[in-house]
Parts: sequence; structure tokens; C-alpha cells
Amino acid sequence: MYDVIVVGGGPAGLNAALVSGRQRRRVLVVDSDRPRNAPASEMHMFLSRDGFSPAELRKVGRDELSAYPSVELRMGQVDSITPARDGFTVGLAGGETHRARKLVLATGQVDLTDAVDGLAARFGRGVFHCPFCHGYETRGMTLAVLGHELPQVMQALYVADRFSDDVIVCTNGHPVPEPAVSRLAAAGIPVRAETVARIEGEEGDMRLVFTDGTVLERQAVYHRAPTRQHSALAEQLGCELLPDGCVRVDEFQRTSVPGVYAAGDTARLAALPDALTFVITGAADGARAAVWLDQELFREDAGLIGATAAEQP
Repeated sequence: MYDVIVVGGGPAGLNAALVSGRQRRRVLVVDSDRPRNAPASEMHMFLSRDGFSPAELRKVGRDELSAYPSVELRMGQVDSITPARDGFTVGLAGGETHRARKLVLATGQVDLTDAVDGLAARFGRGVFHCPFCHGYETRGMTLAVLGHELPQVMQALYVADRFSDDVIVCTNGHPVPEPAVSRLAAAGIPVRAETVARIEGEEGDMRLVFTDGTVLERQAVYHRAPTRQHSALAEQLGCELLPDGCVRVDEFQRTSVPGVYAAGDTARLAALPDALTFVITGAADGARAAVWLDQELFREDAGLIGATAAEQP
């Protein structure tokens, strides 16, 4: 019986395991090794690791876990989780099962890029989702913003304000949403409504090829893709989901299912309009989940469930 099984080996999952291991909890991390930011060569806004490779960060995190003998890391896929006596039974692909008293779901999200040839292959490498994560590196570049939903189109106003005076919106065959028409015009941002057949090139030398054969040359592209949950485990467990598909958690990273915590891109507070999907906030979520999970285990073992705040550590 593990104290906790962490599903997901990104920054949230690894940091949850690190905090739990330091409290001498018996921990199993199951990682499918399919991180959302796998295509990206750099990550940013992580103090002391700005510009670090996401792959290298995961490697360093795994290496650090090896210092804690109570923490195990298993590469694999979790296929099922079912409630069991005093906890949960976790089934891995291939039939292996393990039991845990508590769970941390840190399975992340998947970006659903538009069906444009070459777009997904360049996502994170020349095609960027977030101007907080990549805007500074694209300063002064000629930029295209690809998309037709209001949040996608409005992103053009943001990058034009902060990073470039040459921004073009490409709506891929769709009209511009009415609230954005006047704002784009006032900002002097052109709109191209032709359907995009494919994207070619690499960062610094990119080409959007339209179905009519015309070509728009840009140095980088922004595309705010919608997302979905990487795993259906939270839904299968009966965790409450928010309208955007994120798992609803409270300020302690607890889901609506007792004993199940969620961290990173997987989850957010209902009061927040959107999830902050930064590497550093994911790691912080993992630490927060592990701290409060540990306190819950301590109170259960010490018979302090229902105790006053002054009686708790």
C-alpha cells in the first residue's frame, strides 16, 4: 500500500513526489512520458531555470527523486482507478495493479491545434501558444496570429502592444468575431480571411501558404489552441469538472472526490477564469497538493480528523 500514487511525471507530478518523499511517504509516480510541452526547446519564467529545456527539467527532477528511497518512478500508462477499502486501486496497462491511500492527478492537457498541415509539427517551435512564455523571444519579429475565435483574435492586440509592430491575423476561412473588428482596425492590424493550406519553414523563416496559392512570410506564428484533458481518469473517478474541462479543485488542490488531489494543467480553482499553464505554477500546485495530502494522512493516522486548527500541525 503506497501512501500516494502520483499519475503524471511533469513538473506538478514530480514536485508532488519530491515533497512527499521528503516527508518519508511511500510514493509511486507513474509517467506515460507524453508531456504537453515536449516539442518546445525552451521554457521560461521559472526562476533559476529560465531558457531551460523542458526535457532536461524532467530529467533533473527524476534524478532528484532517486535521493529518496521511499519514492518509486514507473514509466507506464494508468488505465483505471477504482475506489477500494482505505484508498484506491490503480491499474496499469499490462494488468499490473497497485494500491494507494491517496492520489495526485497531474496528467496535464493536450493542445487541439487547427487542422492545418504543418501546424502541429511546429507547435512550440515557431508556432507559439502563449506570449507570456515566448513573447520576449519573438520581440521585433513579423508575426501572424492564426485563429478565428475571439480569444485567439484578441491575442493579436496583445502581441502587437508588447512585441511587434507587424502583426497580421489569419482567420483560416472564418470571419472576424464582431467585437474584435473595430479594435483590430483601430490598432492597424490587417486581417487575412483566406483558408490556410499549410505552414512551412521554421522560426525566423515561416510561410503560411493559402489555398489560393498565395504565401504570407512571417518569422513566427501565434496560435492559441483549445485544450482537452490528457486523461479521462478524473472524469471516470467522478471528479467535478469545470466548463473548460479542467478538474475543479479547492485552495488545497483537493478535488470533489475525497482522497483525490489534482495539480498542474489538469486542474484549476473555479474562481479563476482560466488556468495558468506555466511550468512554475504547475510545480507549485504539486507542492501544495503534497503538503495538504500529507497533513490529511497525518490527521487520519493520529485520530485528528475533525480537530480544531490549534490541534493540527
